[in-house]
Amino acid sequence: MTRPATRDDLSALPVEVAPRLLGAFLETIVGGERVVARLTEVEAYHGLGTGDRPDPGSHARMGPTARNATMWGEPGHLYVYLSHGIHSCVNVVCGPAGVAGGVLLRGGEIVDGADIAERRRRERRGAVRSERDLARGPGRLGDAVGLRHPAHDGIDAVTGEVRAGARARLLLPSEPPASIATGPRVGVAGVAGTDAFPWRFWIEGDATVSAFRWGRGAADAAAGGG
Repeated sequence: MTRPATRDDLSALPVEVAPRLLGAFLETIVGGERVVARLTEVEAYHGLGTGDRPDPGSHARMGPTARNATMWGEPGHLYVYLSHGIHSCVNVVCGPAGVAGGVLLRGGEIVDGADIAERRRRERRGAVRSERDLARGPGRLGDAVGLRHPAHDGIDAVTGEVRAGARARLLLPSEPPASIATGPRVGVAGVAGTDAFPWRFWIEGDATVSAFRWGRGAADAAAGGG
């Protein structure tokens, strides 16, 4: 059972909201094509002044910019950014009013529209090795659900208002997953990618969760105690 997400559901700090998104559904309708992803892996990011300590891994760590403007807006919009000039990655904006924060959707299971998701993935990246890989990783998830930077940056997943030919809705589960794991964020540089920030959350044992890898300098920072 699920219910539509509200602004209030997403108004807490990202690190508090993130685990609540596990088992949630992101529904998109892009160009008339519907895809639904069940979220299995997420990461929290705090902007400048959010929470009790700076987050050096956040796009908003230095304050508002043209790139991260959506992160400073009201909860429930989706911050869609371009990674490595190729991958459109999707975040749920959350946090108290006046501060920046988001939860990166790192991985999911496509539960409806798998044929559409696979076609999109093949068009952008060629072969898809298996069904579990359709949305396993943030770039793959962005491709699968059809949200693209910059057209869909800021789309509202609470109201479902149309933006650039697309709709998005976030549906929260009535019950949390049975087993949630937490650890360092994937591929984040320096101390921000260590146990000092155990802000990655995933459904333990789910096949669609991505593999962990250290970011630049993160393993050394972890070995040195941060």
